[in-house]
Amino acid sequence: MSIRPWVVVEAPDGRGLRRVTVGGEAVGSAWSLRELRGMLDRLGHGDVDVHDPASVYWRGGDSGTWPDRPWRRRVTGSVVLAGLLASAVLNAVIGWPDASGALTFAQRVTGALFVLSGLVQLAAAVSVLDFWGKRQSAPTGAIVLLGVLIALATDSLLVLLWLDERQYTPYLLAFMPLWCWSVWALRLLLREKPWKGVPQPRKFAAGVFASALFTALSLAYSTLYQPTVAPMHFALKAEFGTARADRRLPFVQVPLKISVKNTGAFSAYIVISDFTVYGRTAQYAGRGSFSGEEWKNSIDKYGEEEAERHVDRLAFSHLSSGRIYEPGTLLESGQEDTREHVFQIPADARYDLLRADLQLTYLRKDRGRIDSEEFDKQRATWRMKKGVPCISNDCGDRIVYLGAVRHNNNLVNVTRAAHYVLATWSPMGTPGYSLSCYHLDGKEIDLAEEKKDVARFGVATVKAQTDISLAELLKSVTPPRPS
Repeated sequence: MSIRPWVVVEAPDGRGLRRVTVGGEAVGSAWSLRELRGMLDRLGHGDVDVHDPASVYWRGGDSGTWPDRPWRRRVTGSVVLAGLLASAVLNAVIGWPDASGALTFAQRVTGALFVLSGLVQLAAAVSVLDFWGKRQSAPTGAIVLLGVLIALATDSLLVLLWLDERQYTPYLLAFMPLWCWSVWALRLLLREKPWKGVPQPRKFAAGVFASALFTALSLAYSTLYQPTVAPMHFALKAEFGTARADRRLPFVQVPLKISVKNTGAFSAYIVISDFTVYGRTAQYAGRGSFSGEEWKNSIDKYGEEEAERHVDRLAFSHLSSGRIYEPGTLLESGQEDTREHVFQIPADARYDLLRADLQLTYLRKDRGRIDSEEFDKQRATWRMKKGVPCISNDCGDRIVYLGAVRHNNNLVNVTRAAHYVLATWSPMGTPGYSLSCYHLDGKEIDLAEEKKDVARFGVATVKAQTDISLAELLKSVTPPRPS
């Protein structure tokens, strides 16, 4: 008969867990006397008297020494588990739109990294059950530590991006508490030193550092870099066609052909577009003068910057207006469209020339996306009793278009307030647009912030102008055939 006790219960470790050996073989660990009895019963030794020194040898305390605090341990593990699950869901929500539908490779990589980090955090959440339990698997502590480090890195990035603008976003209620949680969880884990269970902790640390560095570089490139090497180009052209005399009325029908081509490398959304035809009248003088008074009057009245010695007192009459595209139309790279428009002028019109002005404002698709279904809805200001959005207090009779616009990088979307693009059109004035996050809550637009948003989304306006002599145009007029 061996003088060595058959069952040995080791001293409690730092968490109050006592290792148990039976016949010299480790069979598990126990948090309490009840759990020890259950373990012996499962092994077929339920008849062992745990209080008998001949059967059970207690080290570091007797049968009443169980320092485990189960309620505190379970609550702590549950909080870590909940934080990892919440961070995993947040990362997946942020990353999936870019991973599945981003335009650029860098943005897709960023989205895929966020989705992958969410999967790692799910694995860490599962490992919490073992690490805050009996720690039967050595790597679980390192996996939990990796999940918490990922949460701290991604939440810190979200907080830094939010601090750049400090705009309210619903996601703020998620990533700000999660950042506080990740700091707390990291401090908690550092006290536990979970890397001790890893066979090669240095290689593990190097792998974590390399992954974090690669992720940080990818995120910085995708988030902070704005492509400037591929500027947008649009070719706008207007041509007056062959004029024809009206068969029944003393008017001349003048065709106008409008051509638009996206010659840039990226597609673009049309924010607002406009064509306007003017008829010019002027006073002619044989000798003429460059005194400047008449030219200054033309500048003050009509904004006309041209000057001719024998032509003075320029005035422009509005003849016809329209839109080239419906707002929200997507113009693909290389796409070319033409539109034929016919307008009328009196046969005895006193204009000396006709002018066509084209204007097109676009938003780059590689910088943002417009909710086209909402944006292309017409809202007539004279039918709206209240809540009419305006631009620079210009709230006259206009057609208004309002739609949400999103960044192509979803990481930016979750750290910025919702933005809206507003466009207005009227045949009586110049089309206008505005892009900001204040159109729906009644706040005054911050012009400096709006300028930054316009640049960030790549919003720009292109213009073109065409003149034709009325004398030249009427040379081609075909008189009506006698009926």
